[in-house]
Amino acid sequence: MSVLRKSMSHLKTYTHTPSSGEKPTSLVVLLHGLGSNGQDLIGLARYWERALPRAVFVSPDAPFPCDMSPPWMENSYQWFSLQTRDPSAMLRGAETAFPILNEYINKMRDLYELEDKNIVLGGFSQGAMMSLYTAPRRAQKIAGVIGYSGALIGGDQLSDPDKHKLPVLLVHGEADSVVPVSAYHQARDILTQKGWDVAGHTAPGLDHTIDDRGIESAAEFLIKNLS
Repeated sequence: MSVLRKSMSHLKTYTHTPSSGEKPTSLVVLLHGLGSNGQDLIGLARYWERALPRAVFVSPDAPFPCDMSPPWMENSYQWFSLQTRDPSAMLRGAETAFPILNEYINKMRDLYELEDKNIVLGGFSQGAMMSLYTAPRRAQKIAGVIGYSGALIGGDQLSDPDKHKLPVLLVHGEADSVVPVSAYHQARDILTQKGWDVAGHTAPGLDHTIDDRGIESAAEFLIKNLS
């Protein structure tokens, strides 16, 4: 059952409670892309609840209004500005959003009385960028990361000994007109070289979206890393 509520932090959260009706044994945090909001990805939970009937799925609104959306467009948020795609500017943006997201994950973990090993962090586009940035920098290692149509920010920092190596699923459309598929190959190459357990695929003809195969691949990933 999906409900809207205020989280313990200031981020508005959309929640899909366990389909089993039982206390959750795992947590999936879903991060939306630029200009969207938490409603955009919470619908994925209904595809994955059979695989994980005791999982709780949460999808927050990003903390900042989208600076690329027209003024009349409400409920349009961003993790950081993408008015410039300069790598150093994107890194600064991710660094700014990191403590907000990190605290949010901690609050959701504690709210549902879970451990970091019970958490998967996933996202689409800018949400995937934040997922890949945040997960290895948390104090404790989580179960894995799902990244749809995203890119790797701060990959040169992943050699630091305090960064976690994680299972990750990357999925990207080969016809993506927003984040080119080259970002997938770059992320996969870097993460593999750093010793991450990387799975995933590119989808021929797919633009900047998520298809059935991507949803099914994520269900398999969640079962493997959270069951």
